[in-house]
Amino acid sequence: MLYKYKGITKEGKNVSGTIEASSKDEAKQKLKNQGIFYKDIKTTKEITLKNFSKREMPGPLLSSFAKELSSYLNSGMAILTAIRLIEDQHQNEKKYASFLASLRTMIEEGKSLYHALNSQSVYSMPDFFLQSINVAGQSGKMVPVLIQMGNFFSTQAKIKKQVGNALAYPMFIFIVAIGMVGFLITFVVPKITGIFEDTGQELPPITQFVLSVSDFLSNHYIGLILGIVGTIITFKLAYNYIYSFKKLYDSFVLKIPVIGSLIQNHELGRFSYILSLMLDSGVSYAHAVKLATSTFNNSAFKDSFEDASKRVIEGNKLSHSLQRGSGVKPKRNFMQALALGEESSEVAQILSNIASLYQEENDDKLKLLLSLLEPFMMLFIGGIVGIIVSAMLLPIFSMNLGANM
Repeated sequence: MLYKYKGITKEGKNVSGTIEASSKDEAKQKLKNQGIFYKDIKTTKEITLKNFSKREMPGPLLSSFAKELSSYLNSGMAILTAIRLIEDQHQNEKKYASFLASLRTMIEEGKSLYHALNSQSVYSMPDFFLQSINVAGQSGKMVPVLIQMGNFFSTQAKIKKQVGNALAYPMFIFIVAIGMVGFLITFVVPKITGIFEDTGQELPPITQFVLSVSDFLSNHYIGLILGIVGTIITFKLAYNYIYSFKKLYDSFVLKIPVIGSLIQNHELGRFSYILSLMLDSGVSYAHAVKLATSTFNNSAFKDSFEDASKRVIEGNKLSHSLQRGSGVKPKRNFMQALALGEESSEVAQILSNIASLYQEENDDKLKLLLSLLEPFMMLFIGGIVGIIVSAMLLPIFSMNLGANM
């Protein structure tokens, strides 16, 4: 990972820059070795061609890799032999084969599986997965951790697929409807209203409005398309590379009704699952909290839990640290369940139940939202078509009334 820092040298000179390290603690140690006393250090991303070409490893593929590797290791094979065997079985998948070849080469050089996964440049991999492999390698629990990770990524991929399938039909209808409306406004409406304009009759306000929209789309549709594409690209770049913008946006979406609740359930459910998984694998509580914190995609949540995890390392309870922190506060039932787990020393079991509860709650909410989405879109499109039809018919009614008077 790349870390951006600001600090002071031994000579008292202010310096800033970036440093490559697998964790924040390692980055701090590297700066210390260089004689730099850091004032601020945080993760960042470097805009390079390599970063654009290095895509995240798909969940199903990561699940398959973890399950296959755990199966071979469980049968008594060495890691190098297992990687070679997996590579032989996937020769036809060029990118995946390149990934496996890269792992094989580094392991042959004497590097651990963690360092090989962290150093390869084919796929970007989740940090919590890498750190879990690191801990598993040190504790001798590689097989159970790989099995649990394989199941986790498999479950996440199924959920993502279910949501994608459920959204496919409504989105198809929406895109087709918008395309038809755009075609009517841009090409059909001007020709029909041109007939009324030739008569010199004053057009109703709604017809003038539709004509104005039609003229704007006809004359500026290229600029409009480029503007939308440019806005999307700018937003993605700002979100990925400007941390303050990312945190501001992530804090905002948590406050959106319904959507914010869905995001909270998903983020807290994933954190709970990974934390319970790590604890069941024998990882210490403080280290497990630190690993699970890296699973957060929402930066507002991540900052709150990172601050709390530092207090956990000092001997405080996570529930108390989160409650006293100044960042985003998790849901009340999560805090109560976490506090109960810490008091009863049943954190793993209780958080596993919380993860299942949040998943079921999100499934129910998503089903309800998707069932309402289709009729809402029909009403929306119907309203637009109704306005266009009204804009066409009103001048006809006006002409008829004028002829009868």
